[in-house]
Amino acid sequence: MIKNAQIHFNEVGTPVADNFDDVYFSNDDGLAESHYVFYQQNNIQARLQNHDQAHFVIAETGFGTGLNFLNAWQHFNDHIGSQQVQNQVAKSVKRLHFISFEKYPLSANDLAKALRAWPTLKNLSKELVSSYPINLAGCHRVEFNNGQVILDLYFGDVLESINTMSYPQSGVVDAWFLDGFAPSKNPDMWQQSVFNAMVDISRKHATLATFTAAGFVRRGLIAAGFNMQKAKGFGRKREMLIGQLGSANSAHSSPPYFEQSTSELTHVAVIGGGIASSCILQSLAKRGISTTLFCQDEKPAMGASHNIQGAVYPHLQAKNSPHSELFAHSFLYAKRTYEQLLNNGFSFDHDWCGVLQHAVKKPLADKHQNLEQKQLWPEQLMRNVTASQGDKLAGVETGYSGVFFEQGGWVNPPQLVEAMLKAADSVNPFTHHFNCRIEQLNKTVDGWYLIANNTQYGPFSDVIVCAGEHSDAFEQTKALPIVGVRGQVSHIQASEQSKQLKTVLCHKGYFTPAYLEQHCMGATFEKNTKSRTVTEKDNQLNHQQLLSFYQQSEFATTLGSIHSAKAAVRCTFIDHLPMAGQWCEQSDYTTAFANLRLGKRYQYTPLNKPQQGLHIFTGFGARALCSAPLLSEHFISTLNNEPRPLSERVSQAIHPARFIVRDLIRNKI
Repeated sequence: MIKNAQIHFNEVGTPVADNFDDVYFSNDDGLAESHYVFYQQNNIQARLQNHDQAHFVIAETGFGTGLNFLNAWQHFNDHIGSQQVQNQVAKSVKRLHFISFEKYPLSANDLAKALRAWPTLKNLSKELVSSYPINLAGCHRVEFNNGQVILDLYFGDVLESINTMSYPQSGVVDAWFLDGFAPSKNPDMWQQSVFNAMVDISRKHATLATFTAAGFVRRGLIAAGFNMQKAKGFGRKREMLIGQLGSANSAHSSPPYFEQSTSELTHVAVIGGGIASSCILQSLAKRGISTTLFCQDEKPAMGASHNIQGAVYPHLQAKNSPHSELFAHSFLYAKRTYEQLLNNGFSFDHDWCGVLQHAVKKPLADKHQNLEQKQLWPEQLMRNVTASQGDKLAGVETGYSGVFFEQGGWVNPPQLVEAMLKAADSVNPFTHHFNCRIEQLNKTVDGWYLIANNTQYGPFSDVIVCAGEHSDAFEQTKALPIVGVRGQVSHIQASEQSKQLKTVLCHKGYFTPAYLEQHCMGATFEKNTKSRTVTEKDNQLNHQQLLSFYQQSEFATTLGSIHSAKAAVRCTFIDHLPMAGQWCEQSDYTTAFANLRLGKRYQYTPLNKPQQGLHIFTGFGARALCSAPLLSEHFISTLNNEPRPLSERVSQAIHPARFIVRDLIRNKI
């Protein structure tokens, strides 16, 4: 469990860490020191004007009050403003990416108090504090300036955090701010293993700057691969250290069979029309990538995203599994994304009323007790409640204990998809074709062409298939092991008693607070069918299931009649995880990684990648509202050679080749 830093403020108002007995920034002028030591000595301003990528990546070893980040953000804003005035776009950096590690994060209140010392940063500080993450270990991706500025804030030990990262052999970091408390105060951070890990994720010619001039720090960085020299220190400090990496090493996070390809992404075709597609379009728009959307329906969100109320909450286990890690961080990112949409003026009906998962059966009660005992998850994410506490939160009497997700709630998915598409179009306009069912994908030397009703579209550098249950409709993707699960949601008339319900209730299914004089109730689960026909039988199943758990509750027994319903097919895979990445052909893998059958993890041959540029983004089941936004960012970040927000183990868990690799290891193929 991540613990907040214990601090106090000294006589001049500077925050001081109790554990390390050191200040977070200089008593004299911390902002000037930050700018001189880290920003100027890494020559950031000049490098933003002439760089080999459209994004520039800074990493720092101690987030603290966020002062270094805020200073970099402020000067990046100045850079963007000057480039627009001068119309200099060729090699100018368009996006700033800031990675930071913090083992003992400040509380939000302490952060806000510490940053009051810098009135020139007031507006940026307010945005940072309002988006500041809860105490959950791992990477929190926080975005500002409509995605122009990205903060990947890792809560946890710096070395442990780097060791969990997913990164390519070429590295991702352009400049290091080697910050943190003085080496004598915090020796665990200033160690050789940390310096070596820094090199692992650094690009060729990455630079670093640090306020210290300690000899063992200089020697350790030299041993790691940096060319080091001393520079004039700030203020009364005589010397500091700066350095540059000669070349990137061969380190990379994934084995060859789980590597992710990069792509030029010059013009991308997106096939689909639901929440997954809208997330992909947003991620591409933020990067200024030309995009065309193809949807077989007459308008967006007519497939699995068509319910009028969808619950938003994470699916957590009593262990820190890749599954739990994915959904915990995805939920928090999704919530920030949706709130940012609202703040930017894009509307959709919603209510962050919380989600109460009831222990309606003993196995669920045991699971909830196990969750409480393990104490893996912060209370701001989920907490156990007694029956009386739960009933007070819900506003109705149920008699069940449970788990409460206070940041959860419900949204109107069709309205959300429309808002996301409008937001993406406002940032970078895209072309769209509705009532356009793609029948064929053709790859040529010019790129990918899409065929629909004797019309050819293209060429495209890349095609991303986000078509849910229809993602296996093409010759190239017919081997996609989709498990379709039909679900029907019923809409039942609210009563005066049921209108008292204040939270989403989850039992075996779910029941939402009243909206438009009705409740959403469901959902059924039926495998091996693609029927979307609404049936009265399923309406009755939904109603009977609700009454079987809440027959003692007035809100359930006073409901009116079921007046409408919706049915759709959820696209899932057997491991209940989505799929995001380059399409992988089994024959290509069985040739390249034949040694996996023999238990060997070496002597592979290169993949041919005959379908290079064809990608899969699907399999979200009923959880796309929670997981699709962050998975989209991870996927597009990977293709665009940017830092990735998900860990290596999660990246492998969602890799399109995971079932092929599993069967090779088991010698089944």
